[in-house]
Amino acid sequence: MTDTQTYVPEAGQPYEASFGDYVALLKPRVMSLVVFTALVGLLVAPVSVHPVVGLAAIVFIALGAGASGALNMWWDADIDVVMRRTKSRPVPAGKVTAGEALGLGMALSGISVVMLGLAANLLSAALLAFTIFFYAVIYSMWLKRATPQNIVIGGAAGAFPPMIGWAVATGGISIESVLMFGLIFMWTPPHFWALALFMKEDYSNAGVPMLTVTHGRKVTRAHILVYTLALVPVAVGLGFTSIGGPIYLATAVVVNLRFVLGAWQIWRRPEAAAEADSYAVEKRFFRFSLLYLFVLFGALLADHVLRLLTPSVLTIFGGFW
Repeated sequence: MTDTQTYVPEAGQPYEASFGDYVALLKPRVMSLVVFTALVGLLVAPVSVHPVVGLAAIVFIALGAGASGALNMWWDADIDVVMRRTKSRPVPAGKVTAGEALGLGMALSGISVVMLGLAANLLSAALLAFTIFFYAVIYSMWLKRATPQNIVIGGAAGAFPPMIGWAVATGGISIESVLMFGLIFMWTPPHFWALALFMKEDYSNAGVPMLTVTHGRKVTRAHILVYTLALVPVAVGLGFTSIGGPIYLATAVVVNLRFVLGAWQIWRRPEAAAEADSYAVEKRFFRFSLLYLFVLFGALLADHVLRLLTPSVLTIFGGFW
């Protein structure tokens, strides 16, 4: 993809980009998950952070996520234009030029990394810089078009935010932050493979070697089940660390049982049955996967709040004895 490769609206009329078009470049829906998991990583850490520092850190992490999205849209404009799911994005739709997307992505990358380093510490800034580089270069420019393992390895980019949030608070890395990383990393493949199953020929038309294209749907269904089963011990194991608790453990057990059941149903389905009901099971699994991380990270936060409140509650009740 080069700066000269731009796309124009179908009507061929001049279009002045709006503020919303530039916001769309940052992939705000993806950013919401990044911000939430980074915030949880920061809050559940054993070291408290001044609210101003914490707020600034989250803002700069969000800008870094947006930078990754803009760089991805710049590079992928040529394949986005032929995929139903992505053809309305700002660059392929002709609302923003590829050069503008590149410029915004590079500017936000520099600002977010430098400012996070100044506001928090060098480790968190280095992790953010590596995350942007991994998503924009390793995943978007290399893995995505080179191997069916693209989403497996590339999933690391989306798994770093809670580790960055933890590093903001502690200045280091621990088993807790590694397991939060692992939770997102292991969740990513079944989430995207479920999408690939019902997006039909999108990836094939775009020349992206997604597993459904290179190995077929039957193999993809088996991979979804295997990765979902591998996800369970990581998700449940997080509950036995210092940031886990009864709320998280109960939630993790219930949510993962439901996730495994969905993967099992997908694995057992022949393609003819899936086509007959318009991939209803696959779509339900994908929609549930969208909630999966929000629910589990929300449970981590709930246990953290419970730990904060417990001494106060005991003090209150102690006064009545």
